[in-house]
Parts: sequence; C-alpha cells; structure tokens
Amino acid sequence: MVVATPAHRGLIGPLSYRSELALSPGALVRVPLGRREVLGIVWDDPEDSIEPHPGERPVSAQLTGVAPLGVAWRRLVSFAASYYQRGLGEVALAALPPQLRDLSAEQLARRLRRRPGHDAPPTTSLGCAPPLTEQQQQALDRIEQEPGPFLLFGATGSGKTEVYLHAVSRALQSDPTAQALVMVPEINLTPQLLARFTERFGLDQVVAMHSGLTPAQRLRGWLAAHAGEARIVLGTRMAVFASMPSLRLIVVDEEHDPSYKQQEGARYSARDLAVLRGRLEGARVLLGSATPSLESWQASESGRYRRLEMPARIGAGSLPEVRLVDMNLQPRQTLLSSALLEAIGERIQRGEQSLIFLNRRGYAPVLACTACEWKSSCPRCSAFRVFHKLDRSLRCHHCGHAERVPRACPDCGNVDIAPMGRGTERLEEHLSELLQGVQGVGSDGQPRPVRIARMDADSTRGKGALEAQLEQVHAGEVDVLVGTQMITKGHDFRRITLVAAVNPDSALFSSDFRAPERLFALLMQAAGRAGRNAAQAASSQMWVQTFNPRHPLFAALRRHDYPGFAHGQLEERRVASMPPFAFQALLRAEAKTQQAALAFLQAAREATAGLPGAEYVTLYSPVPMAVQRVADIERVQLLVESDARPALQRFLAAWQPVLHALREPGMVRWAVDVDPLAV
Repeated sequence: MVVATPAHRGLIGPLSYRSELALSPGALVRVPLGRREVLGIVWDDPEDSIEPHPGERPVSAQLTGVAPLGVAWRRLVSFAASYYQRGLGEVALAALPPQLRDLSAEQLARRLRRRPGHDAPPTTSLGCAPPLTEQQQQALDRIEQEPGPFLLFGATGSGKTEVYLHAVSRALQSDPTAQALVMVPEINLTPQLLARFTERFGLDQVVAMHSGLTPAQRLRGWLAAHAGEARIVLGTRMAVFASMPSLRLIVVDEEHDPSYKQQEGARYSARDLAVLRGRLEGARVLLGSATPSLESWQASESGRYRRLEMPARIGAGSLPEVRLVDMNLQPRQTLLSSALLEAIGERIQRGEQSLIFLNRRGYAPVLACTACEWKSSCPRCSAFRVFHKLDRSLRCHHCGHAERVPRACPDCGNVDIAPMGRGTERLEEHLSELLQGVQGVGSDGQPRPVRIARMDADSTRGKGALEAQLEQVHAGEVDVLVGTQMITKGHDFRRITLVAAVNPDSALFSSDFRAPERLFALLMQAAGRAGRNAAQAASSQMWVQTFNPRHPLFAALRRHDYPGFAHGQLEERRVASMPPFAFQALLRAEAKTQQAALAFLQAAREATAGLPGAEYVTLYSPVPMAVQRVADIERVQLLVESDARPALQRFLAAWQPVLHALREPGMVRWAVDVDPLAV
C-alpha cells in the first residue's frame, strides 16, 4: 500500500509498505523511514495497491482510536500539493498537529482514554442574539436558499459577524452532526470572536486552531474536530486543513487579508482552498469583507460568486467623515498637524477615544551618526536595524539580529548618534509631550491625566498582553491608542470616534502593483474603527496626513467608495494583463552569494525550451528580491506569467524535475510560489 510520509516531497514518489492488516485509506500509521519511525497516512485504496515486492518494509502500527481521514480531506490535500508545487506527504503531514506526528500508537491511545466525551446536547441557542436588520435577514435567506460561494460585501459596523453567527446556527440546527469552520486572518482577532461564539454556542462546542496554542492544545482541538465532538472550529489559515467529517459551512472573515497566504513551505492561499473545500465537501462558503480582494470582487462581478451587500451600519450610524491634511503646507518635520492635535484633544475632553496608526514599530527605523555616514544597517541583511528605545536595542525585523545601542559611532567614535524617522514607540512618546496640557475626564467626572497606550508586535509579545490591552481599551481606560496596522483590523472599539493615519504615502508609488489595493483596504478598515457607537457616529472622523492629497485613491476613500476604487484598479490590471486577468508564479532562489542564486535561476530559465505549456508562459529575467539579503543569505526571484492557469500549471509541473536536476546540494535552495501576493 502507498503511504504519505514526510519523505514524500519533491521528486520522491509514494513509498510502498506492506501490512497484514486491512487498512482503510486515510488511516494513520507508524512506519519506518530510514532509521526512524514516523507518522504516515494510507493514501490509496488497498484493492488498488501496487503489487508487493520483497524490499517493502512493514507498517509498524496503526493509530487505533483515530478514524481515517476522509476522502474529501485527502482530495483537498492532493490538490494543494499539486497546485502549489509541493510534495503530497509534506502538505499532508504539515496539516496534522505536531504532537500527533510525534506520539506513538500507545501514547496516543493513553491520550484518547483520558479525553472526556462531549455527551451534552449541542447548544445553538440564539436567545441572547440581537434582532436582525433587514439587510442581515436578506443575506441569511440567500445563504440558505442559494448554493454560493458568497461574497458578503458589508460596510464596517454593518453586522457581518452576526450574520456569521446566525449562518453557523442554521447549519448546526439543520443536522445534528453538522460542523462549521470559521476563519480569521490573524491570531489577534481570535479572542473577541472566540468569546462571541462560545457565548452563543457554549464552550464545549467551539475549538480554536492557530499557531499560538500549545502542542497539547492543538492536539486536543484537532481530535475533537476530527471526532465530530467540536461543532465549530475557529482559527487562522492553518484551520483550512482541519479534519471535520461533517463540514457544512465555511466562513472566511476579512477574506481580503494577505495573512491568508502562507509565506513559507507550501505557499497556499487558505481563502482559495476554503472555496475549493466547500465544493469538495458540499459545504456553503461565505467570504466576508468591507474591502474584498480584487480577485473576489471580480469573481462576484462575473457571477462566479454571489454578492451579498450590507451597505448600512447597525443602528443607522454613518461612516466617519474623511479629512485629508496636506503635509506640504505643514512646517518641515511635522509629525502631527496642529488641526489633528486639536481634534484629538477635543475627543479626550469629551471622554472619547482616538486611534493613531503608523505602520512601523520601534522608536525609529534608523539610528545614524551626525558626523559620518554610519547608519544602523544589519550586518546580515540588506536592511536597517530598528532602534527600540525601551530596551536600548538595535533590532533587525527581518532576521532578528539584535545588539545594544553603541555608546558612540562604531566608525568614527562620535557620541552624537541620533534616531532618524519615527516608529510607534517614538509616536507614543511624542504624543505624550504634545498632549501634556490636555486633561481627560475620569469616571467620577473629575479631571485626570491623558492615558496613551501602544499596541504593536513588541507591546503584545508577552503571554496575555494582547488580551489585557484590548480589555483596557474596551473599558475606556485608554484615551489614545497608538499602533501598527494590527489595531485597524476587525476590532469592535465602541468608544473610538477619531482615527488618524500618520504616514501612508509610501504605498502610493510602490513597484508592487498590489500596493494601492492593500493601502485602500487598510485605510478603509481603519476608518471603520471610528463611530461604531451609533450615538457618536455623526461626529466620527478619519484623518489622513498625506503629501499627495489629490491622488485618486484618496478621492475614493473620502466617498467610502470601494466599488469605484475596485472598478478603476481592475480596469488598469485588465489593460496591463495583471492578476486576476493573468496568472503568476515566482521561482525564488537563496544562496550564500548572489552570483550562485542568479546563475541557478538563469540556468532554470534557459532549460524551459520544449517543456509542456512553455509556449503559453512568459519568463522574466531573474532579479534580486526587495530585501535582497536576509540572515547572510542572498535572495533572487524569477517571475513566470501566463494568460491561462492550466497552461501555467502544466509548465510548472514539467519544470519541477528540471529544477531538481539543476540544483547542486548545499549550494542553492529554491521554492515555487504560485499566485504570489508580493512581486
């Protein structure tokens, strides 16, 4: 029989083992691989197995007590491995919890005996649910009556989450064994959503799946979902591979978010695989966003997706007024304009909250010498180390290399070294200085000092730090929240009436054709954090400080006009034959020297003549990546493009053995990224 194992990658074909037991496809087994014993998955029907031969090694043990992985799950994994150009065993085993891969059959049996059953009847009560609006009811009715996939295009604050909750409830009530998968793009969005689902359906009905869990937690959640005991799985992109034998509904919240694309190993898109999985499982798929990806918007324009629209906010609240500040008219080195500071001060005095975001953590992006040309460049990367004032460190955000701030310039000995530019730490400090004369209002009505909090990857690193900070914001214990883009997504901040983007211009002129789409989504999502309390919506504002106030993107933002923005972007891409009207893949190579990486890609390019599908693809010249060197490794890429997805797939499959043959072991590492998000 054929077994998928960790060795089943690249050009290594399926491994054949013999067993005296009748093992079903999808059964989990322990098999010998070299000198070690590993977890494997029986992948074919025993009746169709290849003839045994004397060299076959026997299956060591079956992991009894764990039902075989279903046929739809195996088809999903097979497609992902083929489409994203990875080994079947690599994808299949990576989709399982790490502890399951490491436990022996005996250890797993002991875990299963200790695991309590969920004998309680499923809880699907909607007694604590608020009444539905007309647009929510219409969306739910269509989800129930039509096949989908659906794109729920709803304004921020329109109640998309309540639609998800009701759709899940209906799915679970329709079948006593039914399960639902709900996906969010990032870990920091899981706590509040998990709280809403457990409040509505009961703690024993919901399990979380994301990389922040301990191995034991991930194993427990996976086993509960696989056994059908957990009715709802809520997780990040890895959850798309959760084994759920009775899956009936898949929800992908904030479907536009680039975090759904895996950036290492099998570079899959969890959003796209969710749509495929719905088709394989016969499950309804609901994609939701206030700023859909242009791929999904185009699919809804062409009729491949059914668009559900919820343009109105709950409670008849309005979206915030967008105000542009022309920074060309401000004094040089101005961080926050006087008008914006005045508006923030007014909010503080009224007991309201403001959110200021700058997509750069740390105190300053560069530390520089005032006497010579020294800057805090990373010795291992083609990037600068960021100055973090709190721990007096210079830290590379690419490779993690960190050192203490030097007492003097390492090149000339000058003691006057200063930060250049601003990050969230410096913005927080600067705001504290600028708002010193402003007083907030305490719960007792008495004046009190302004309270400023920072939320970014540094401030939320500790266990429980994110939840604690969110609780402070929700409790009204923060006047001004400063942070990176992580605070602009999905959070339901009821007291925020002002949002400000400090420096968003860099994306306007990026070489990446997706940069305007990402910036518009970020600004629209950020604006959506303001005025979520209907009573304050009329006075809510979104401030954007920009040196390009006449850019068309900002004109669409002022109108909150995503359809108009999407129409213009899609027309530009159609003319330029860019995705979603063309299909791309990147061949990336890494080596100790740029010359070795470039030589590999050039040889790979020259070896494509005569390959199936080659006449339908365009191969561009290899170029260094945007950050060329990371951790002393040079990185180069080659873009492959085609007007036809099947032709691109045929070509990539035929190219694989060529690439393996060209690679010299130990010299170059390479990987194919299909449908890349950054080119």
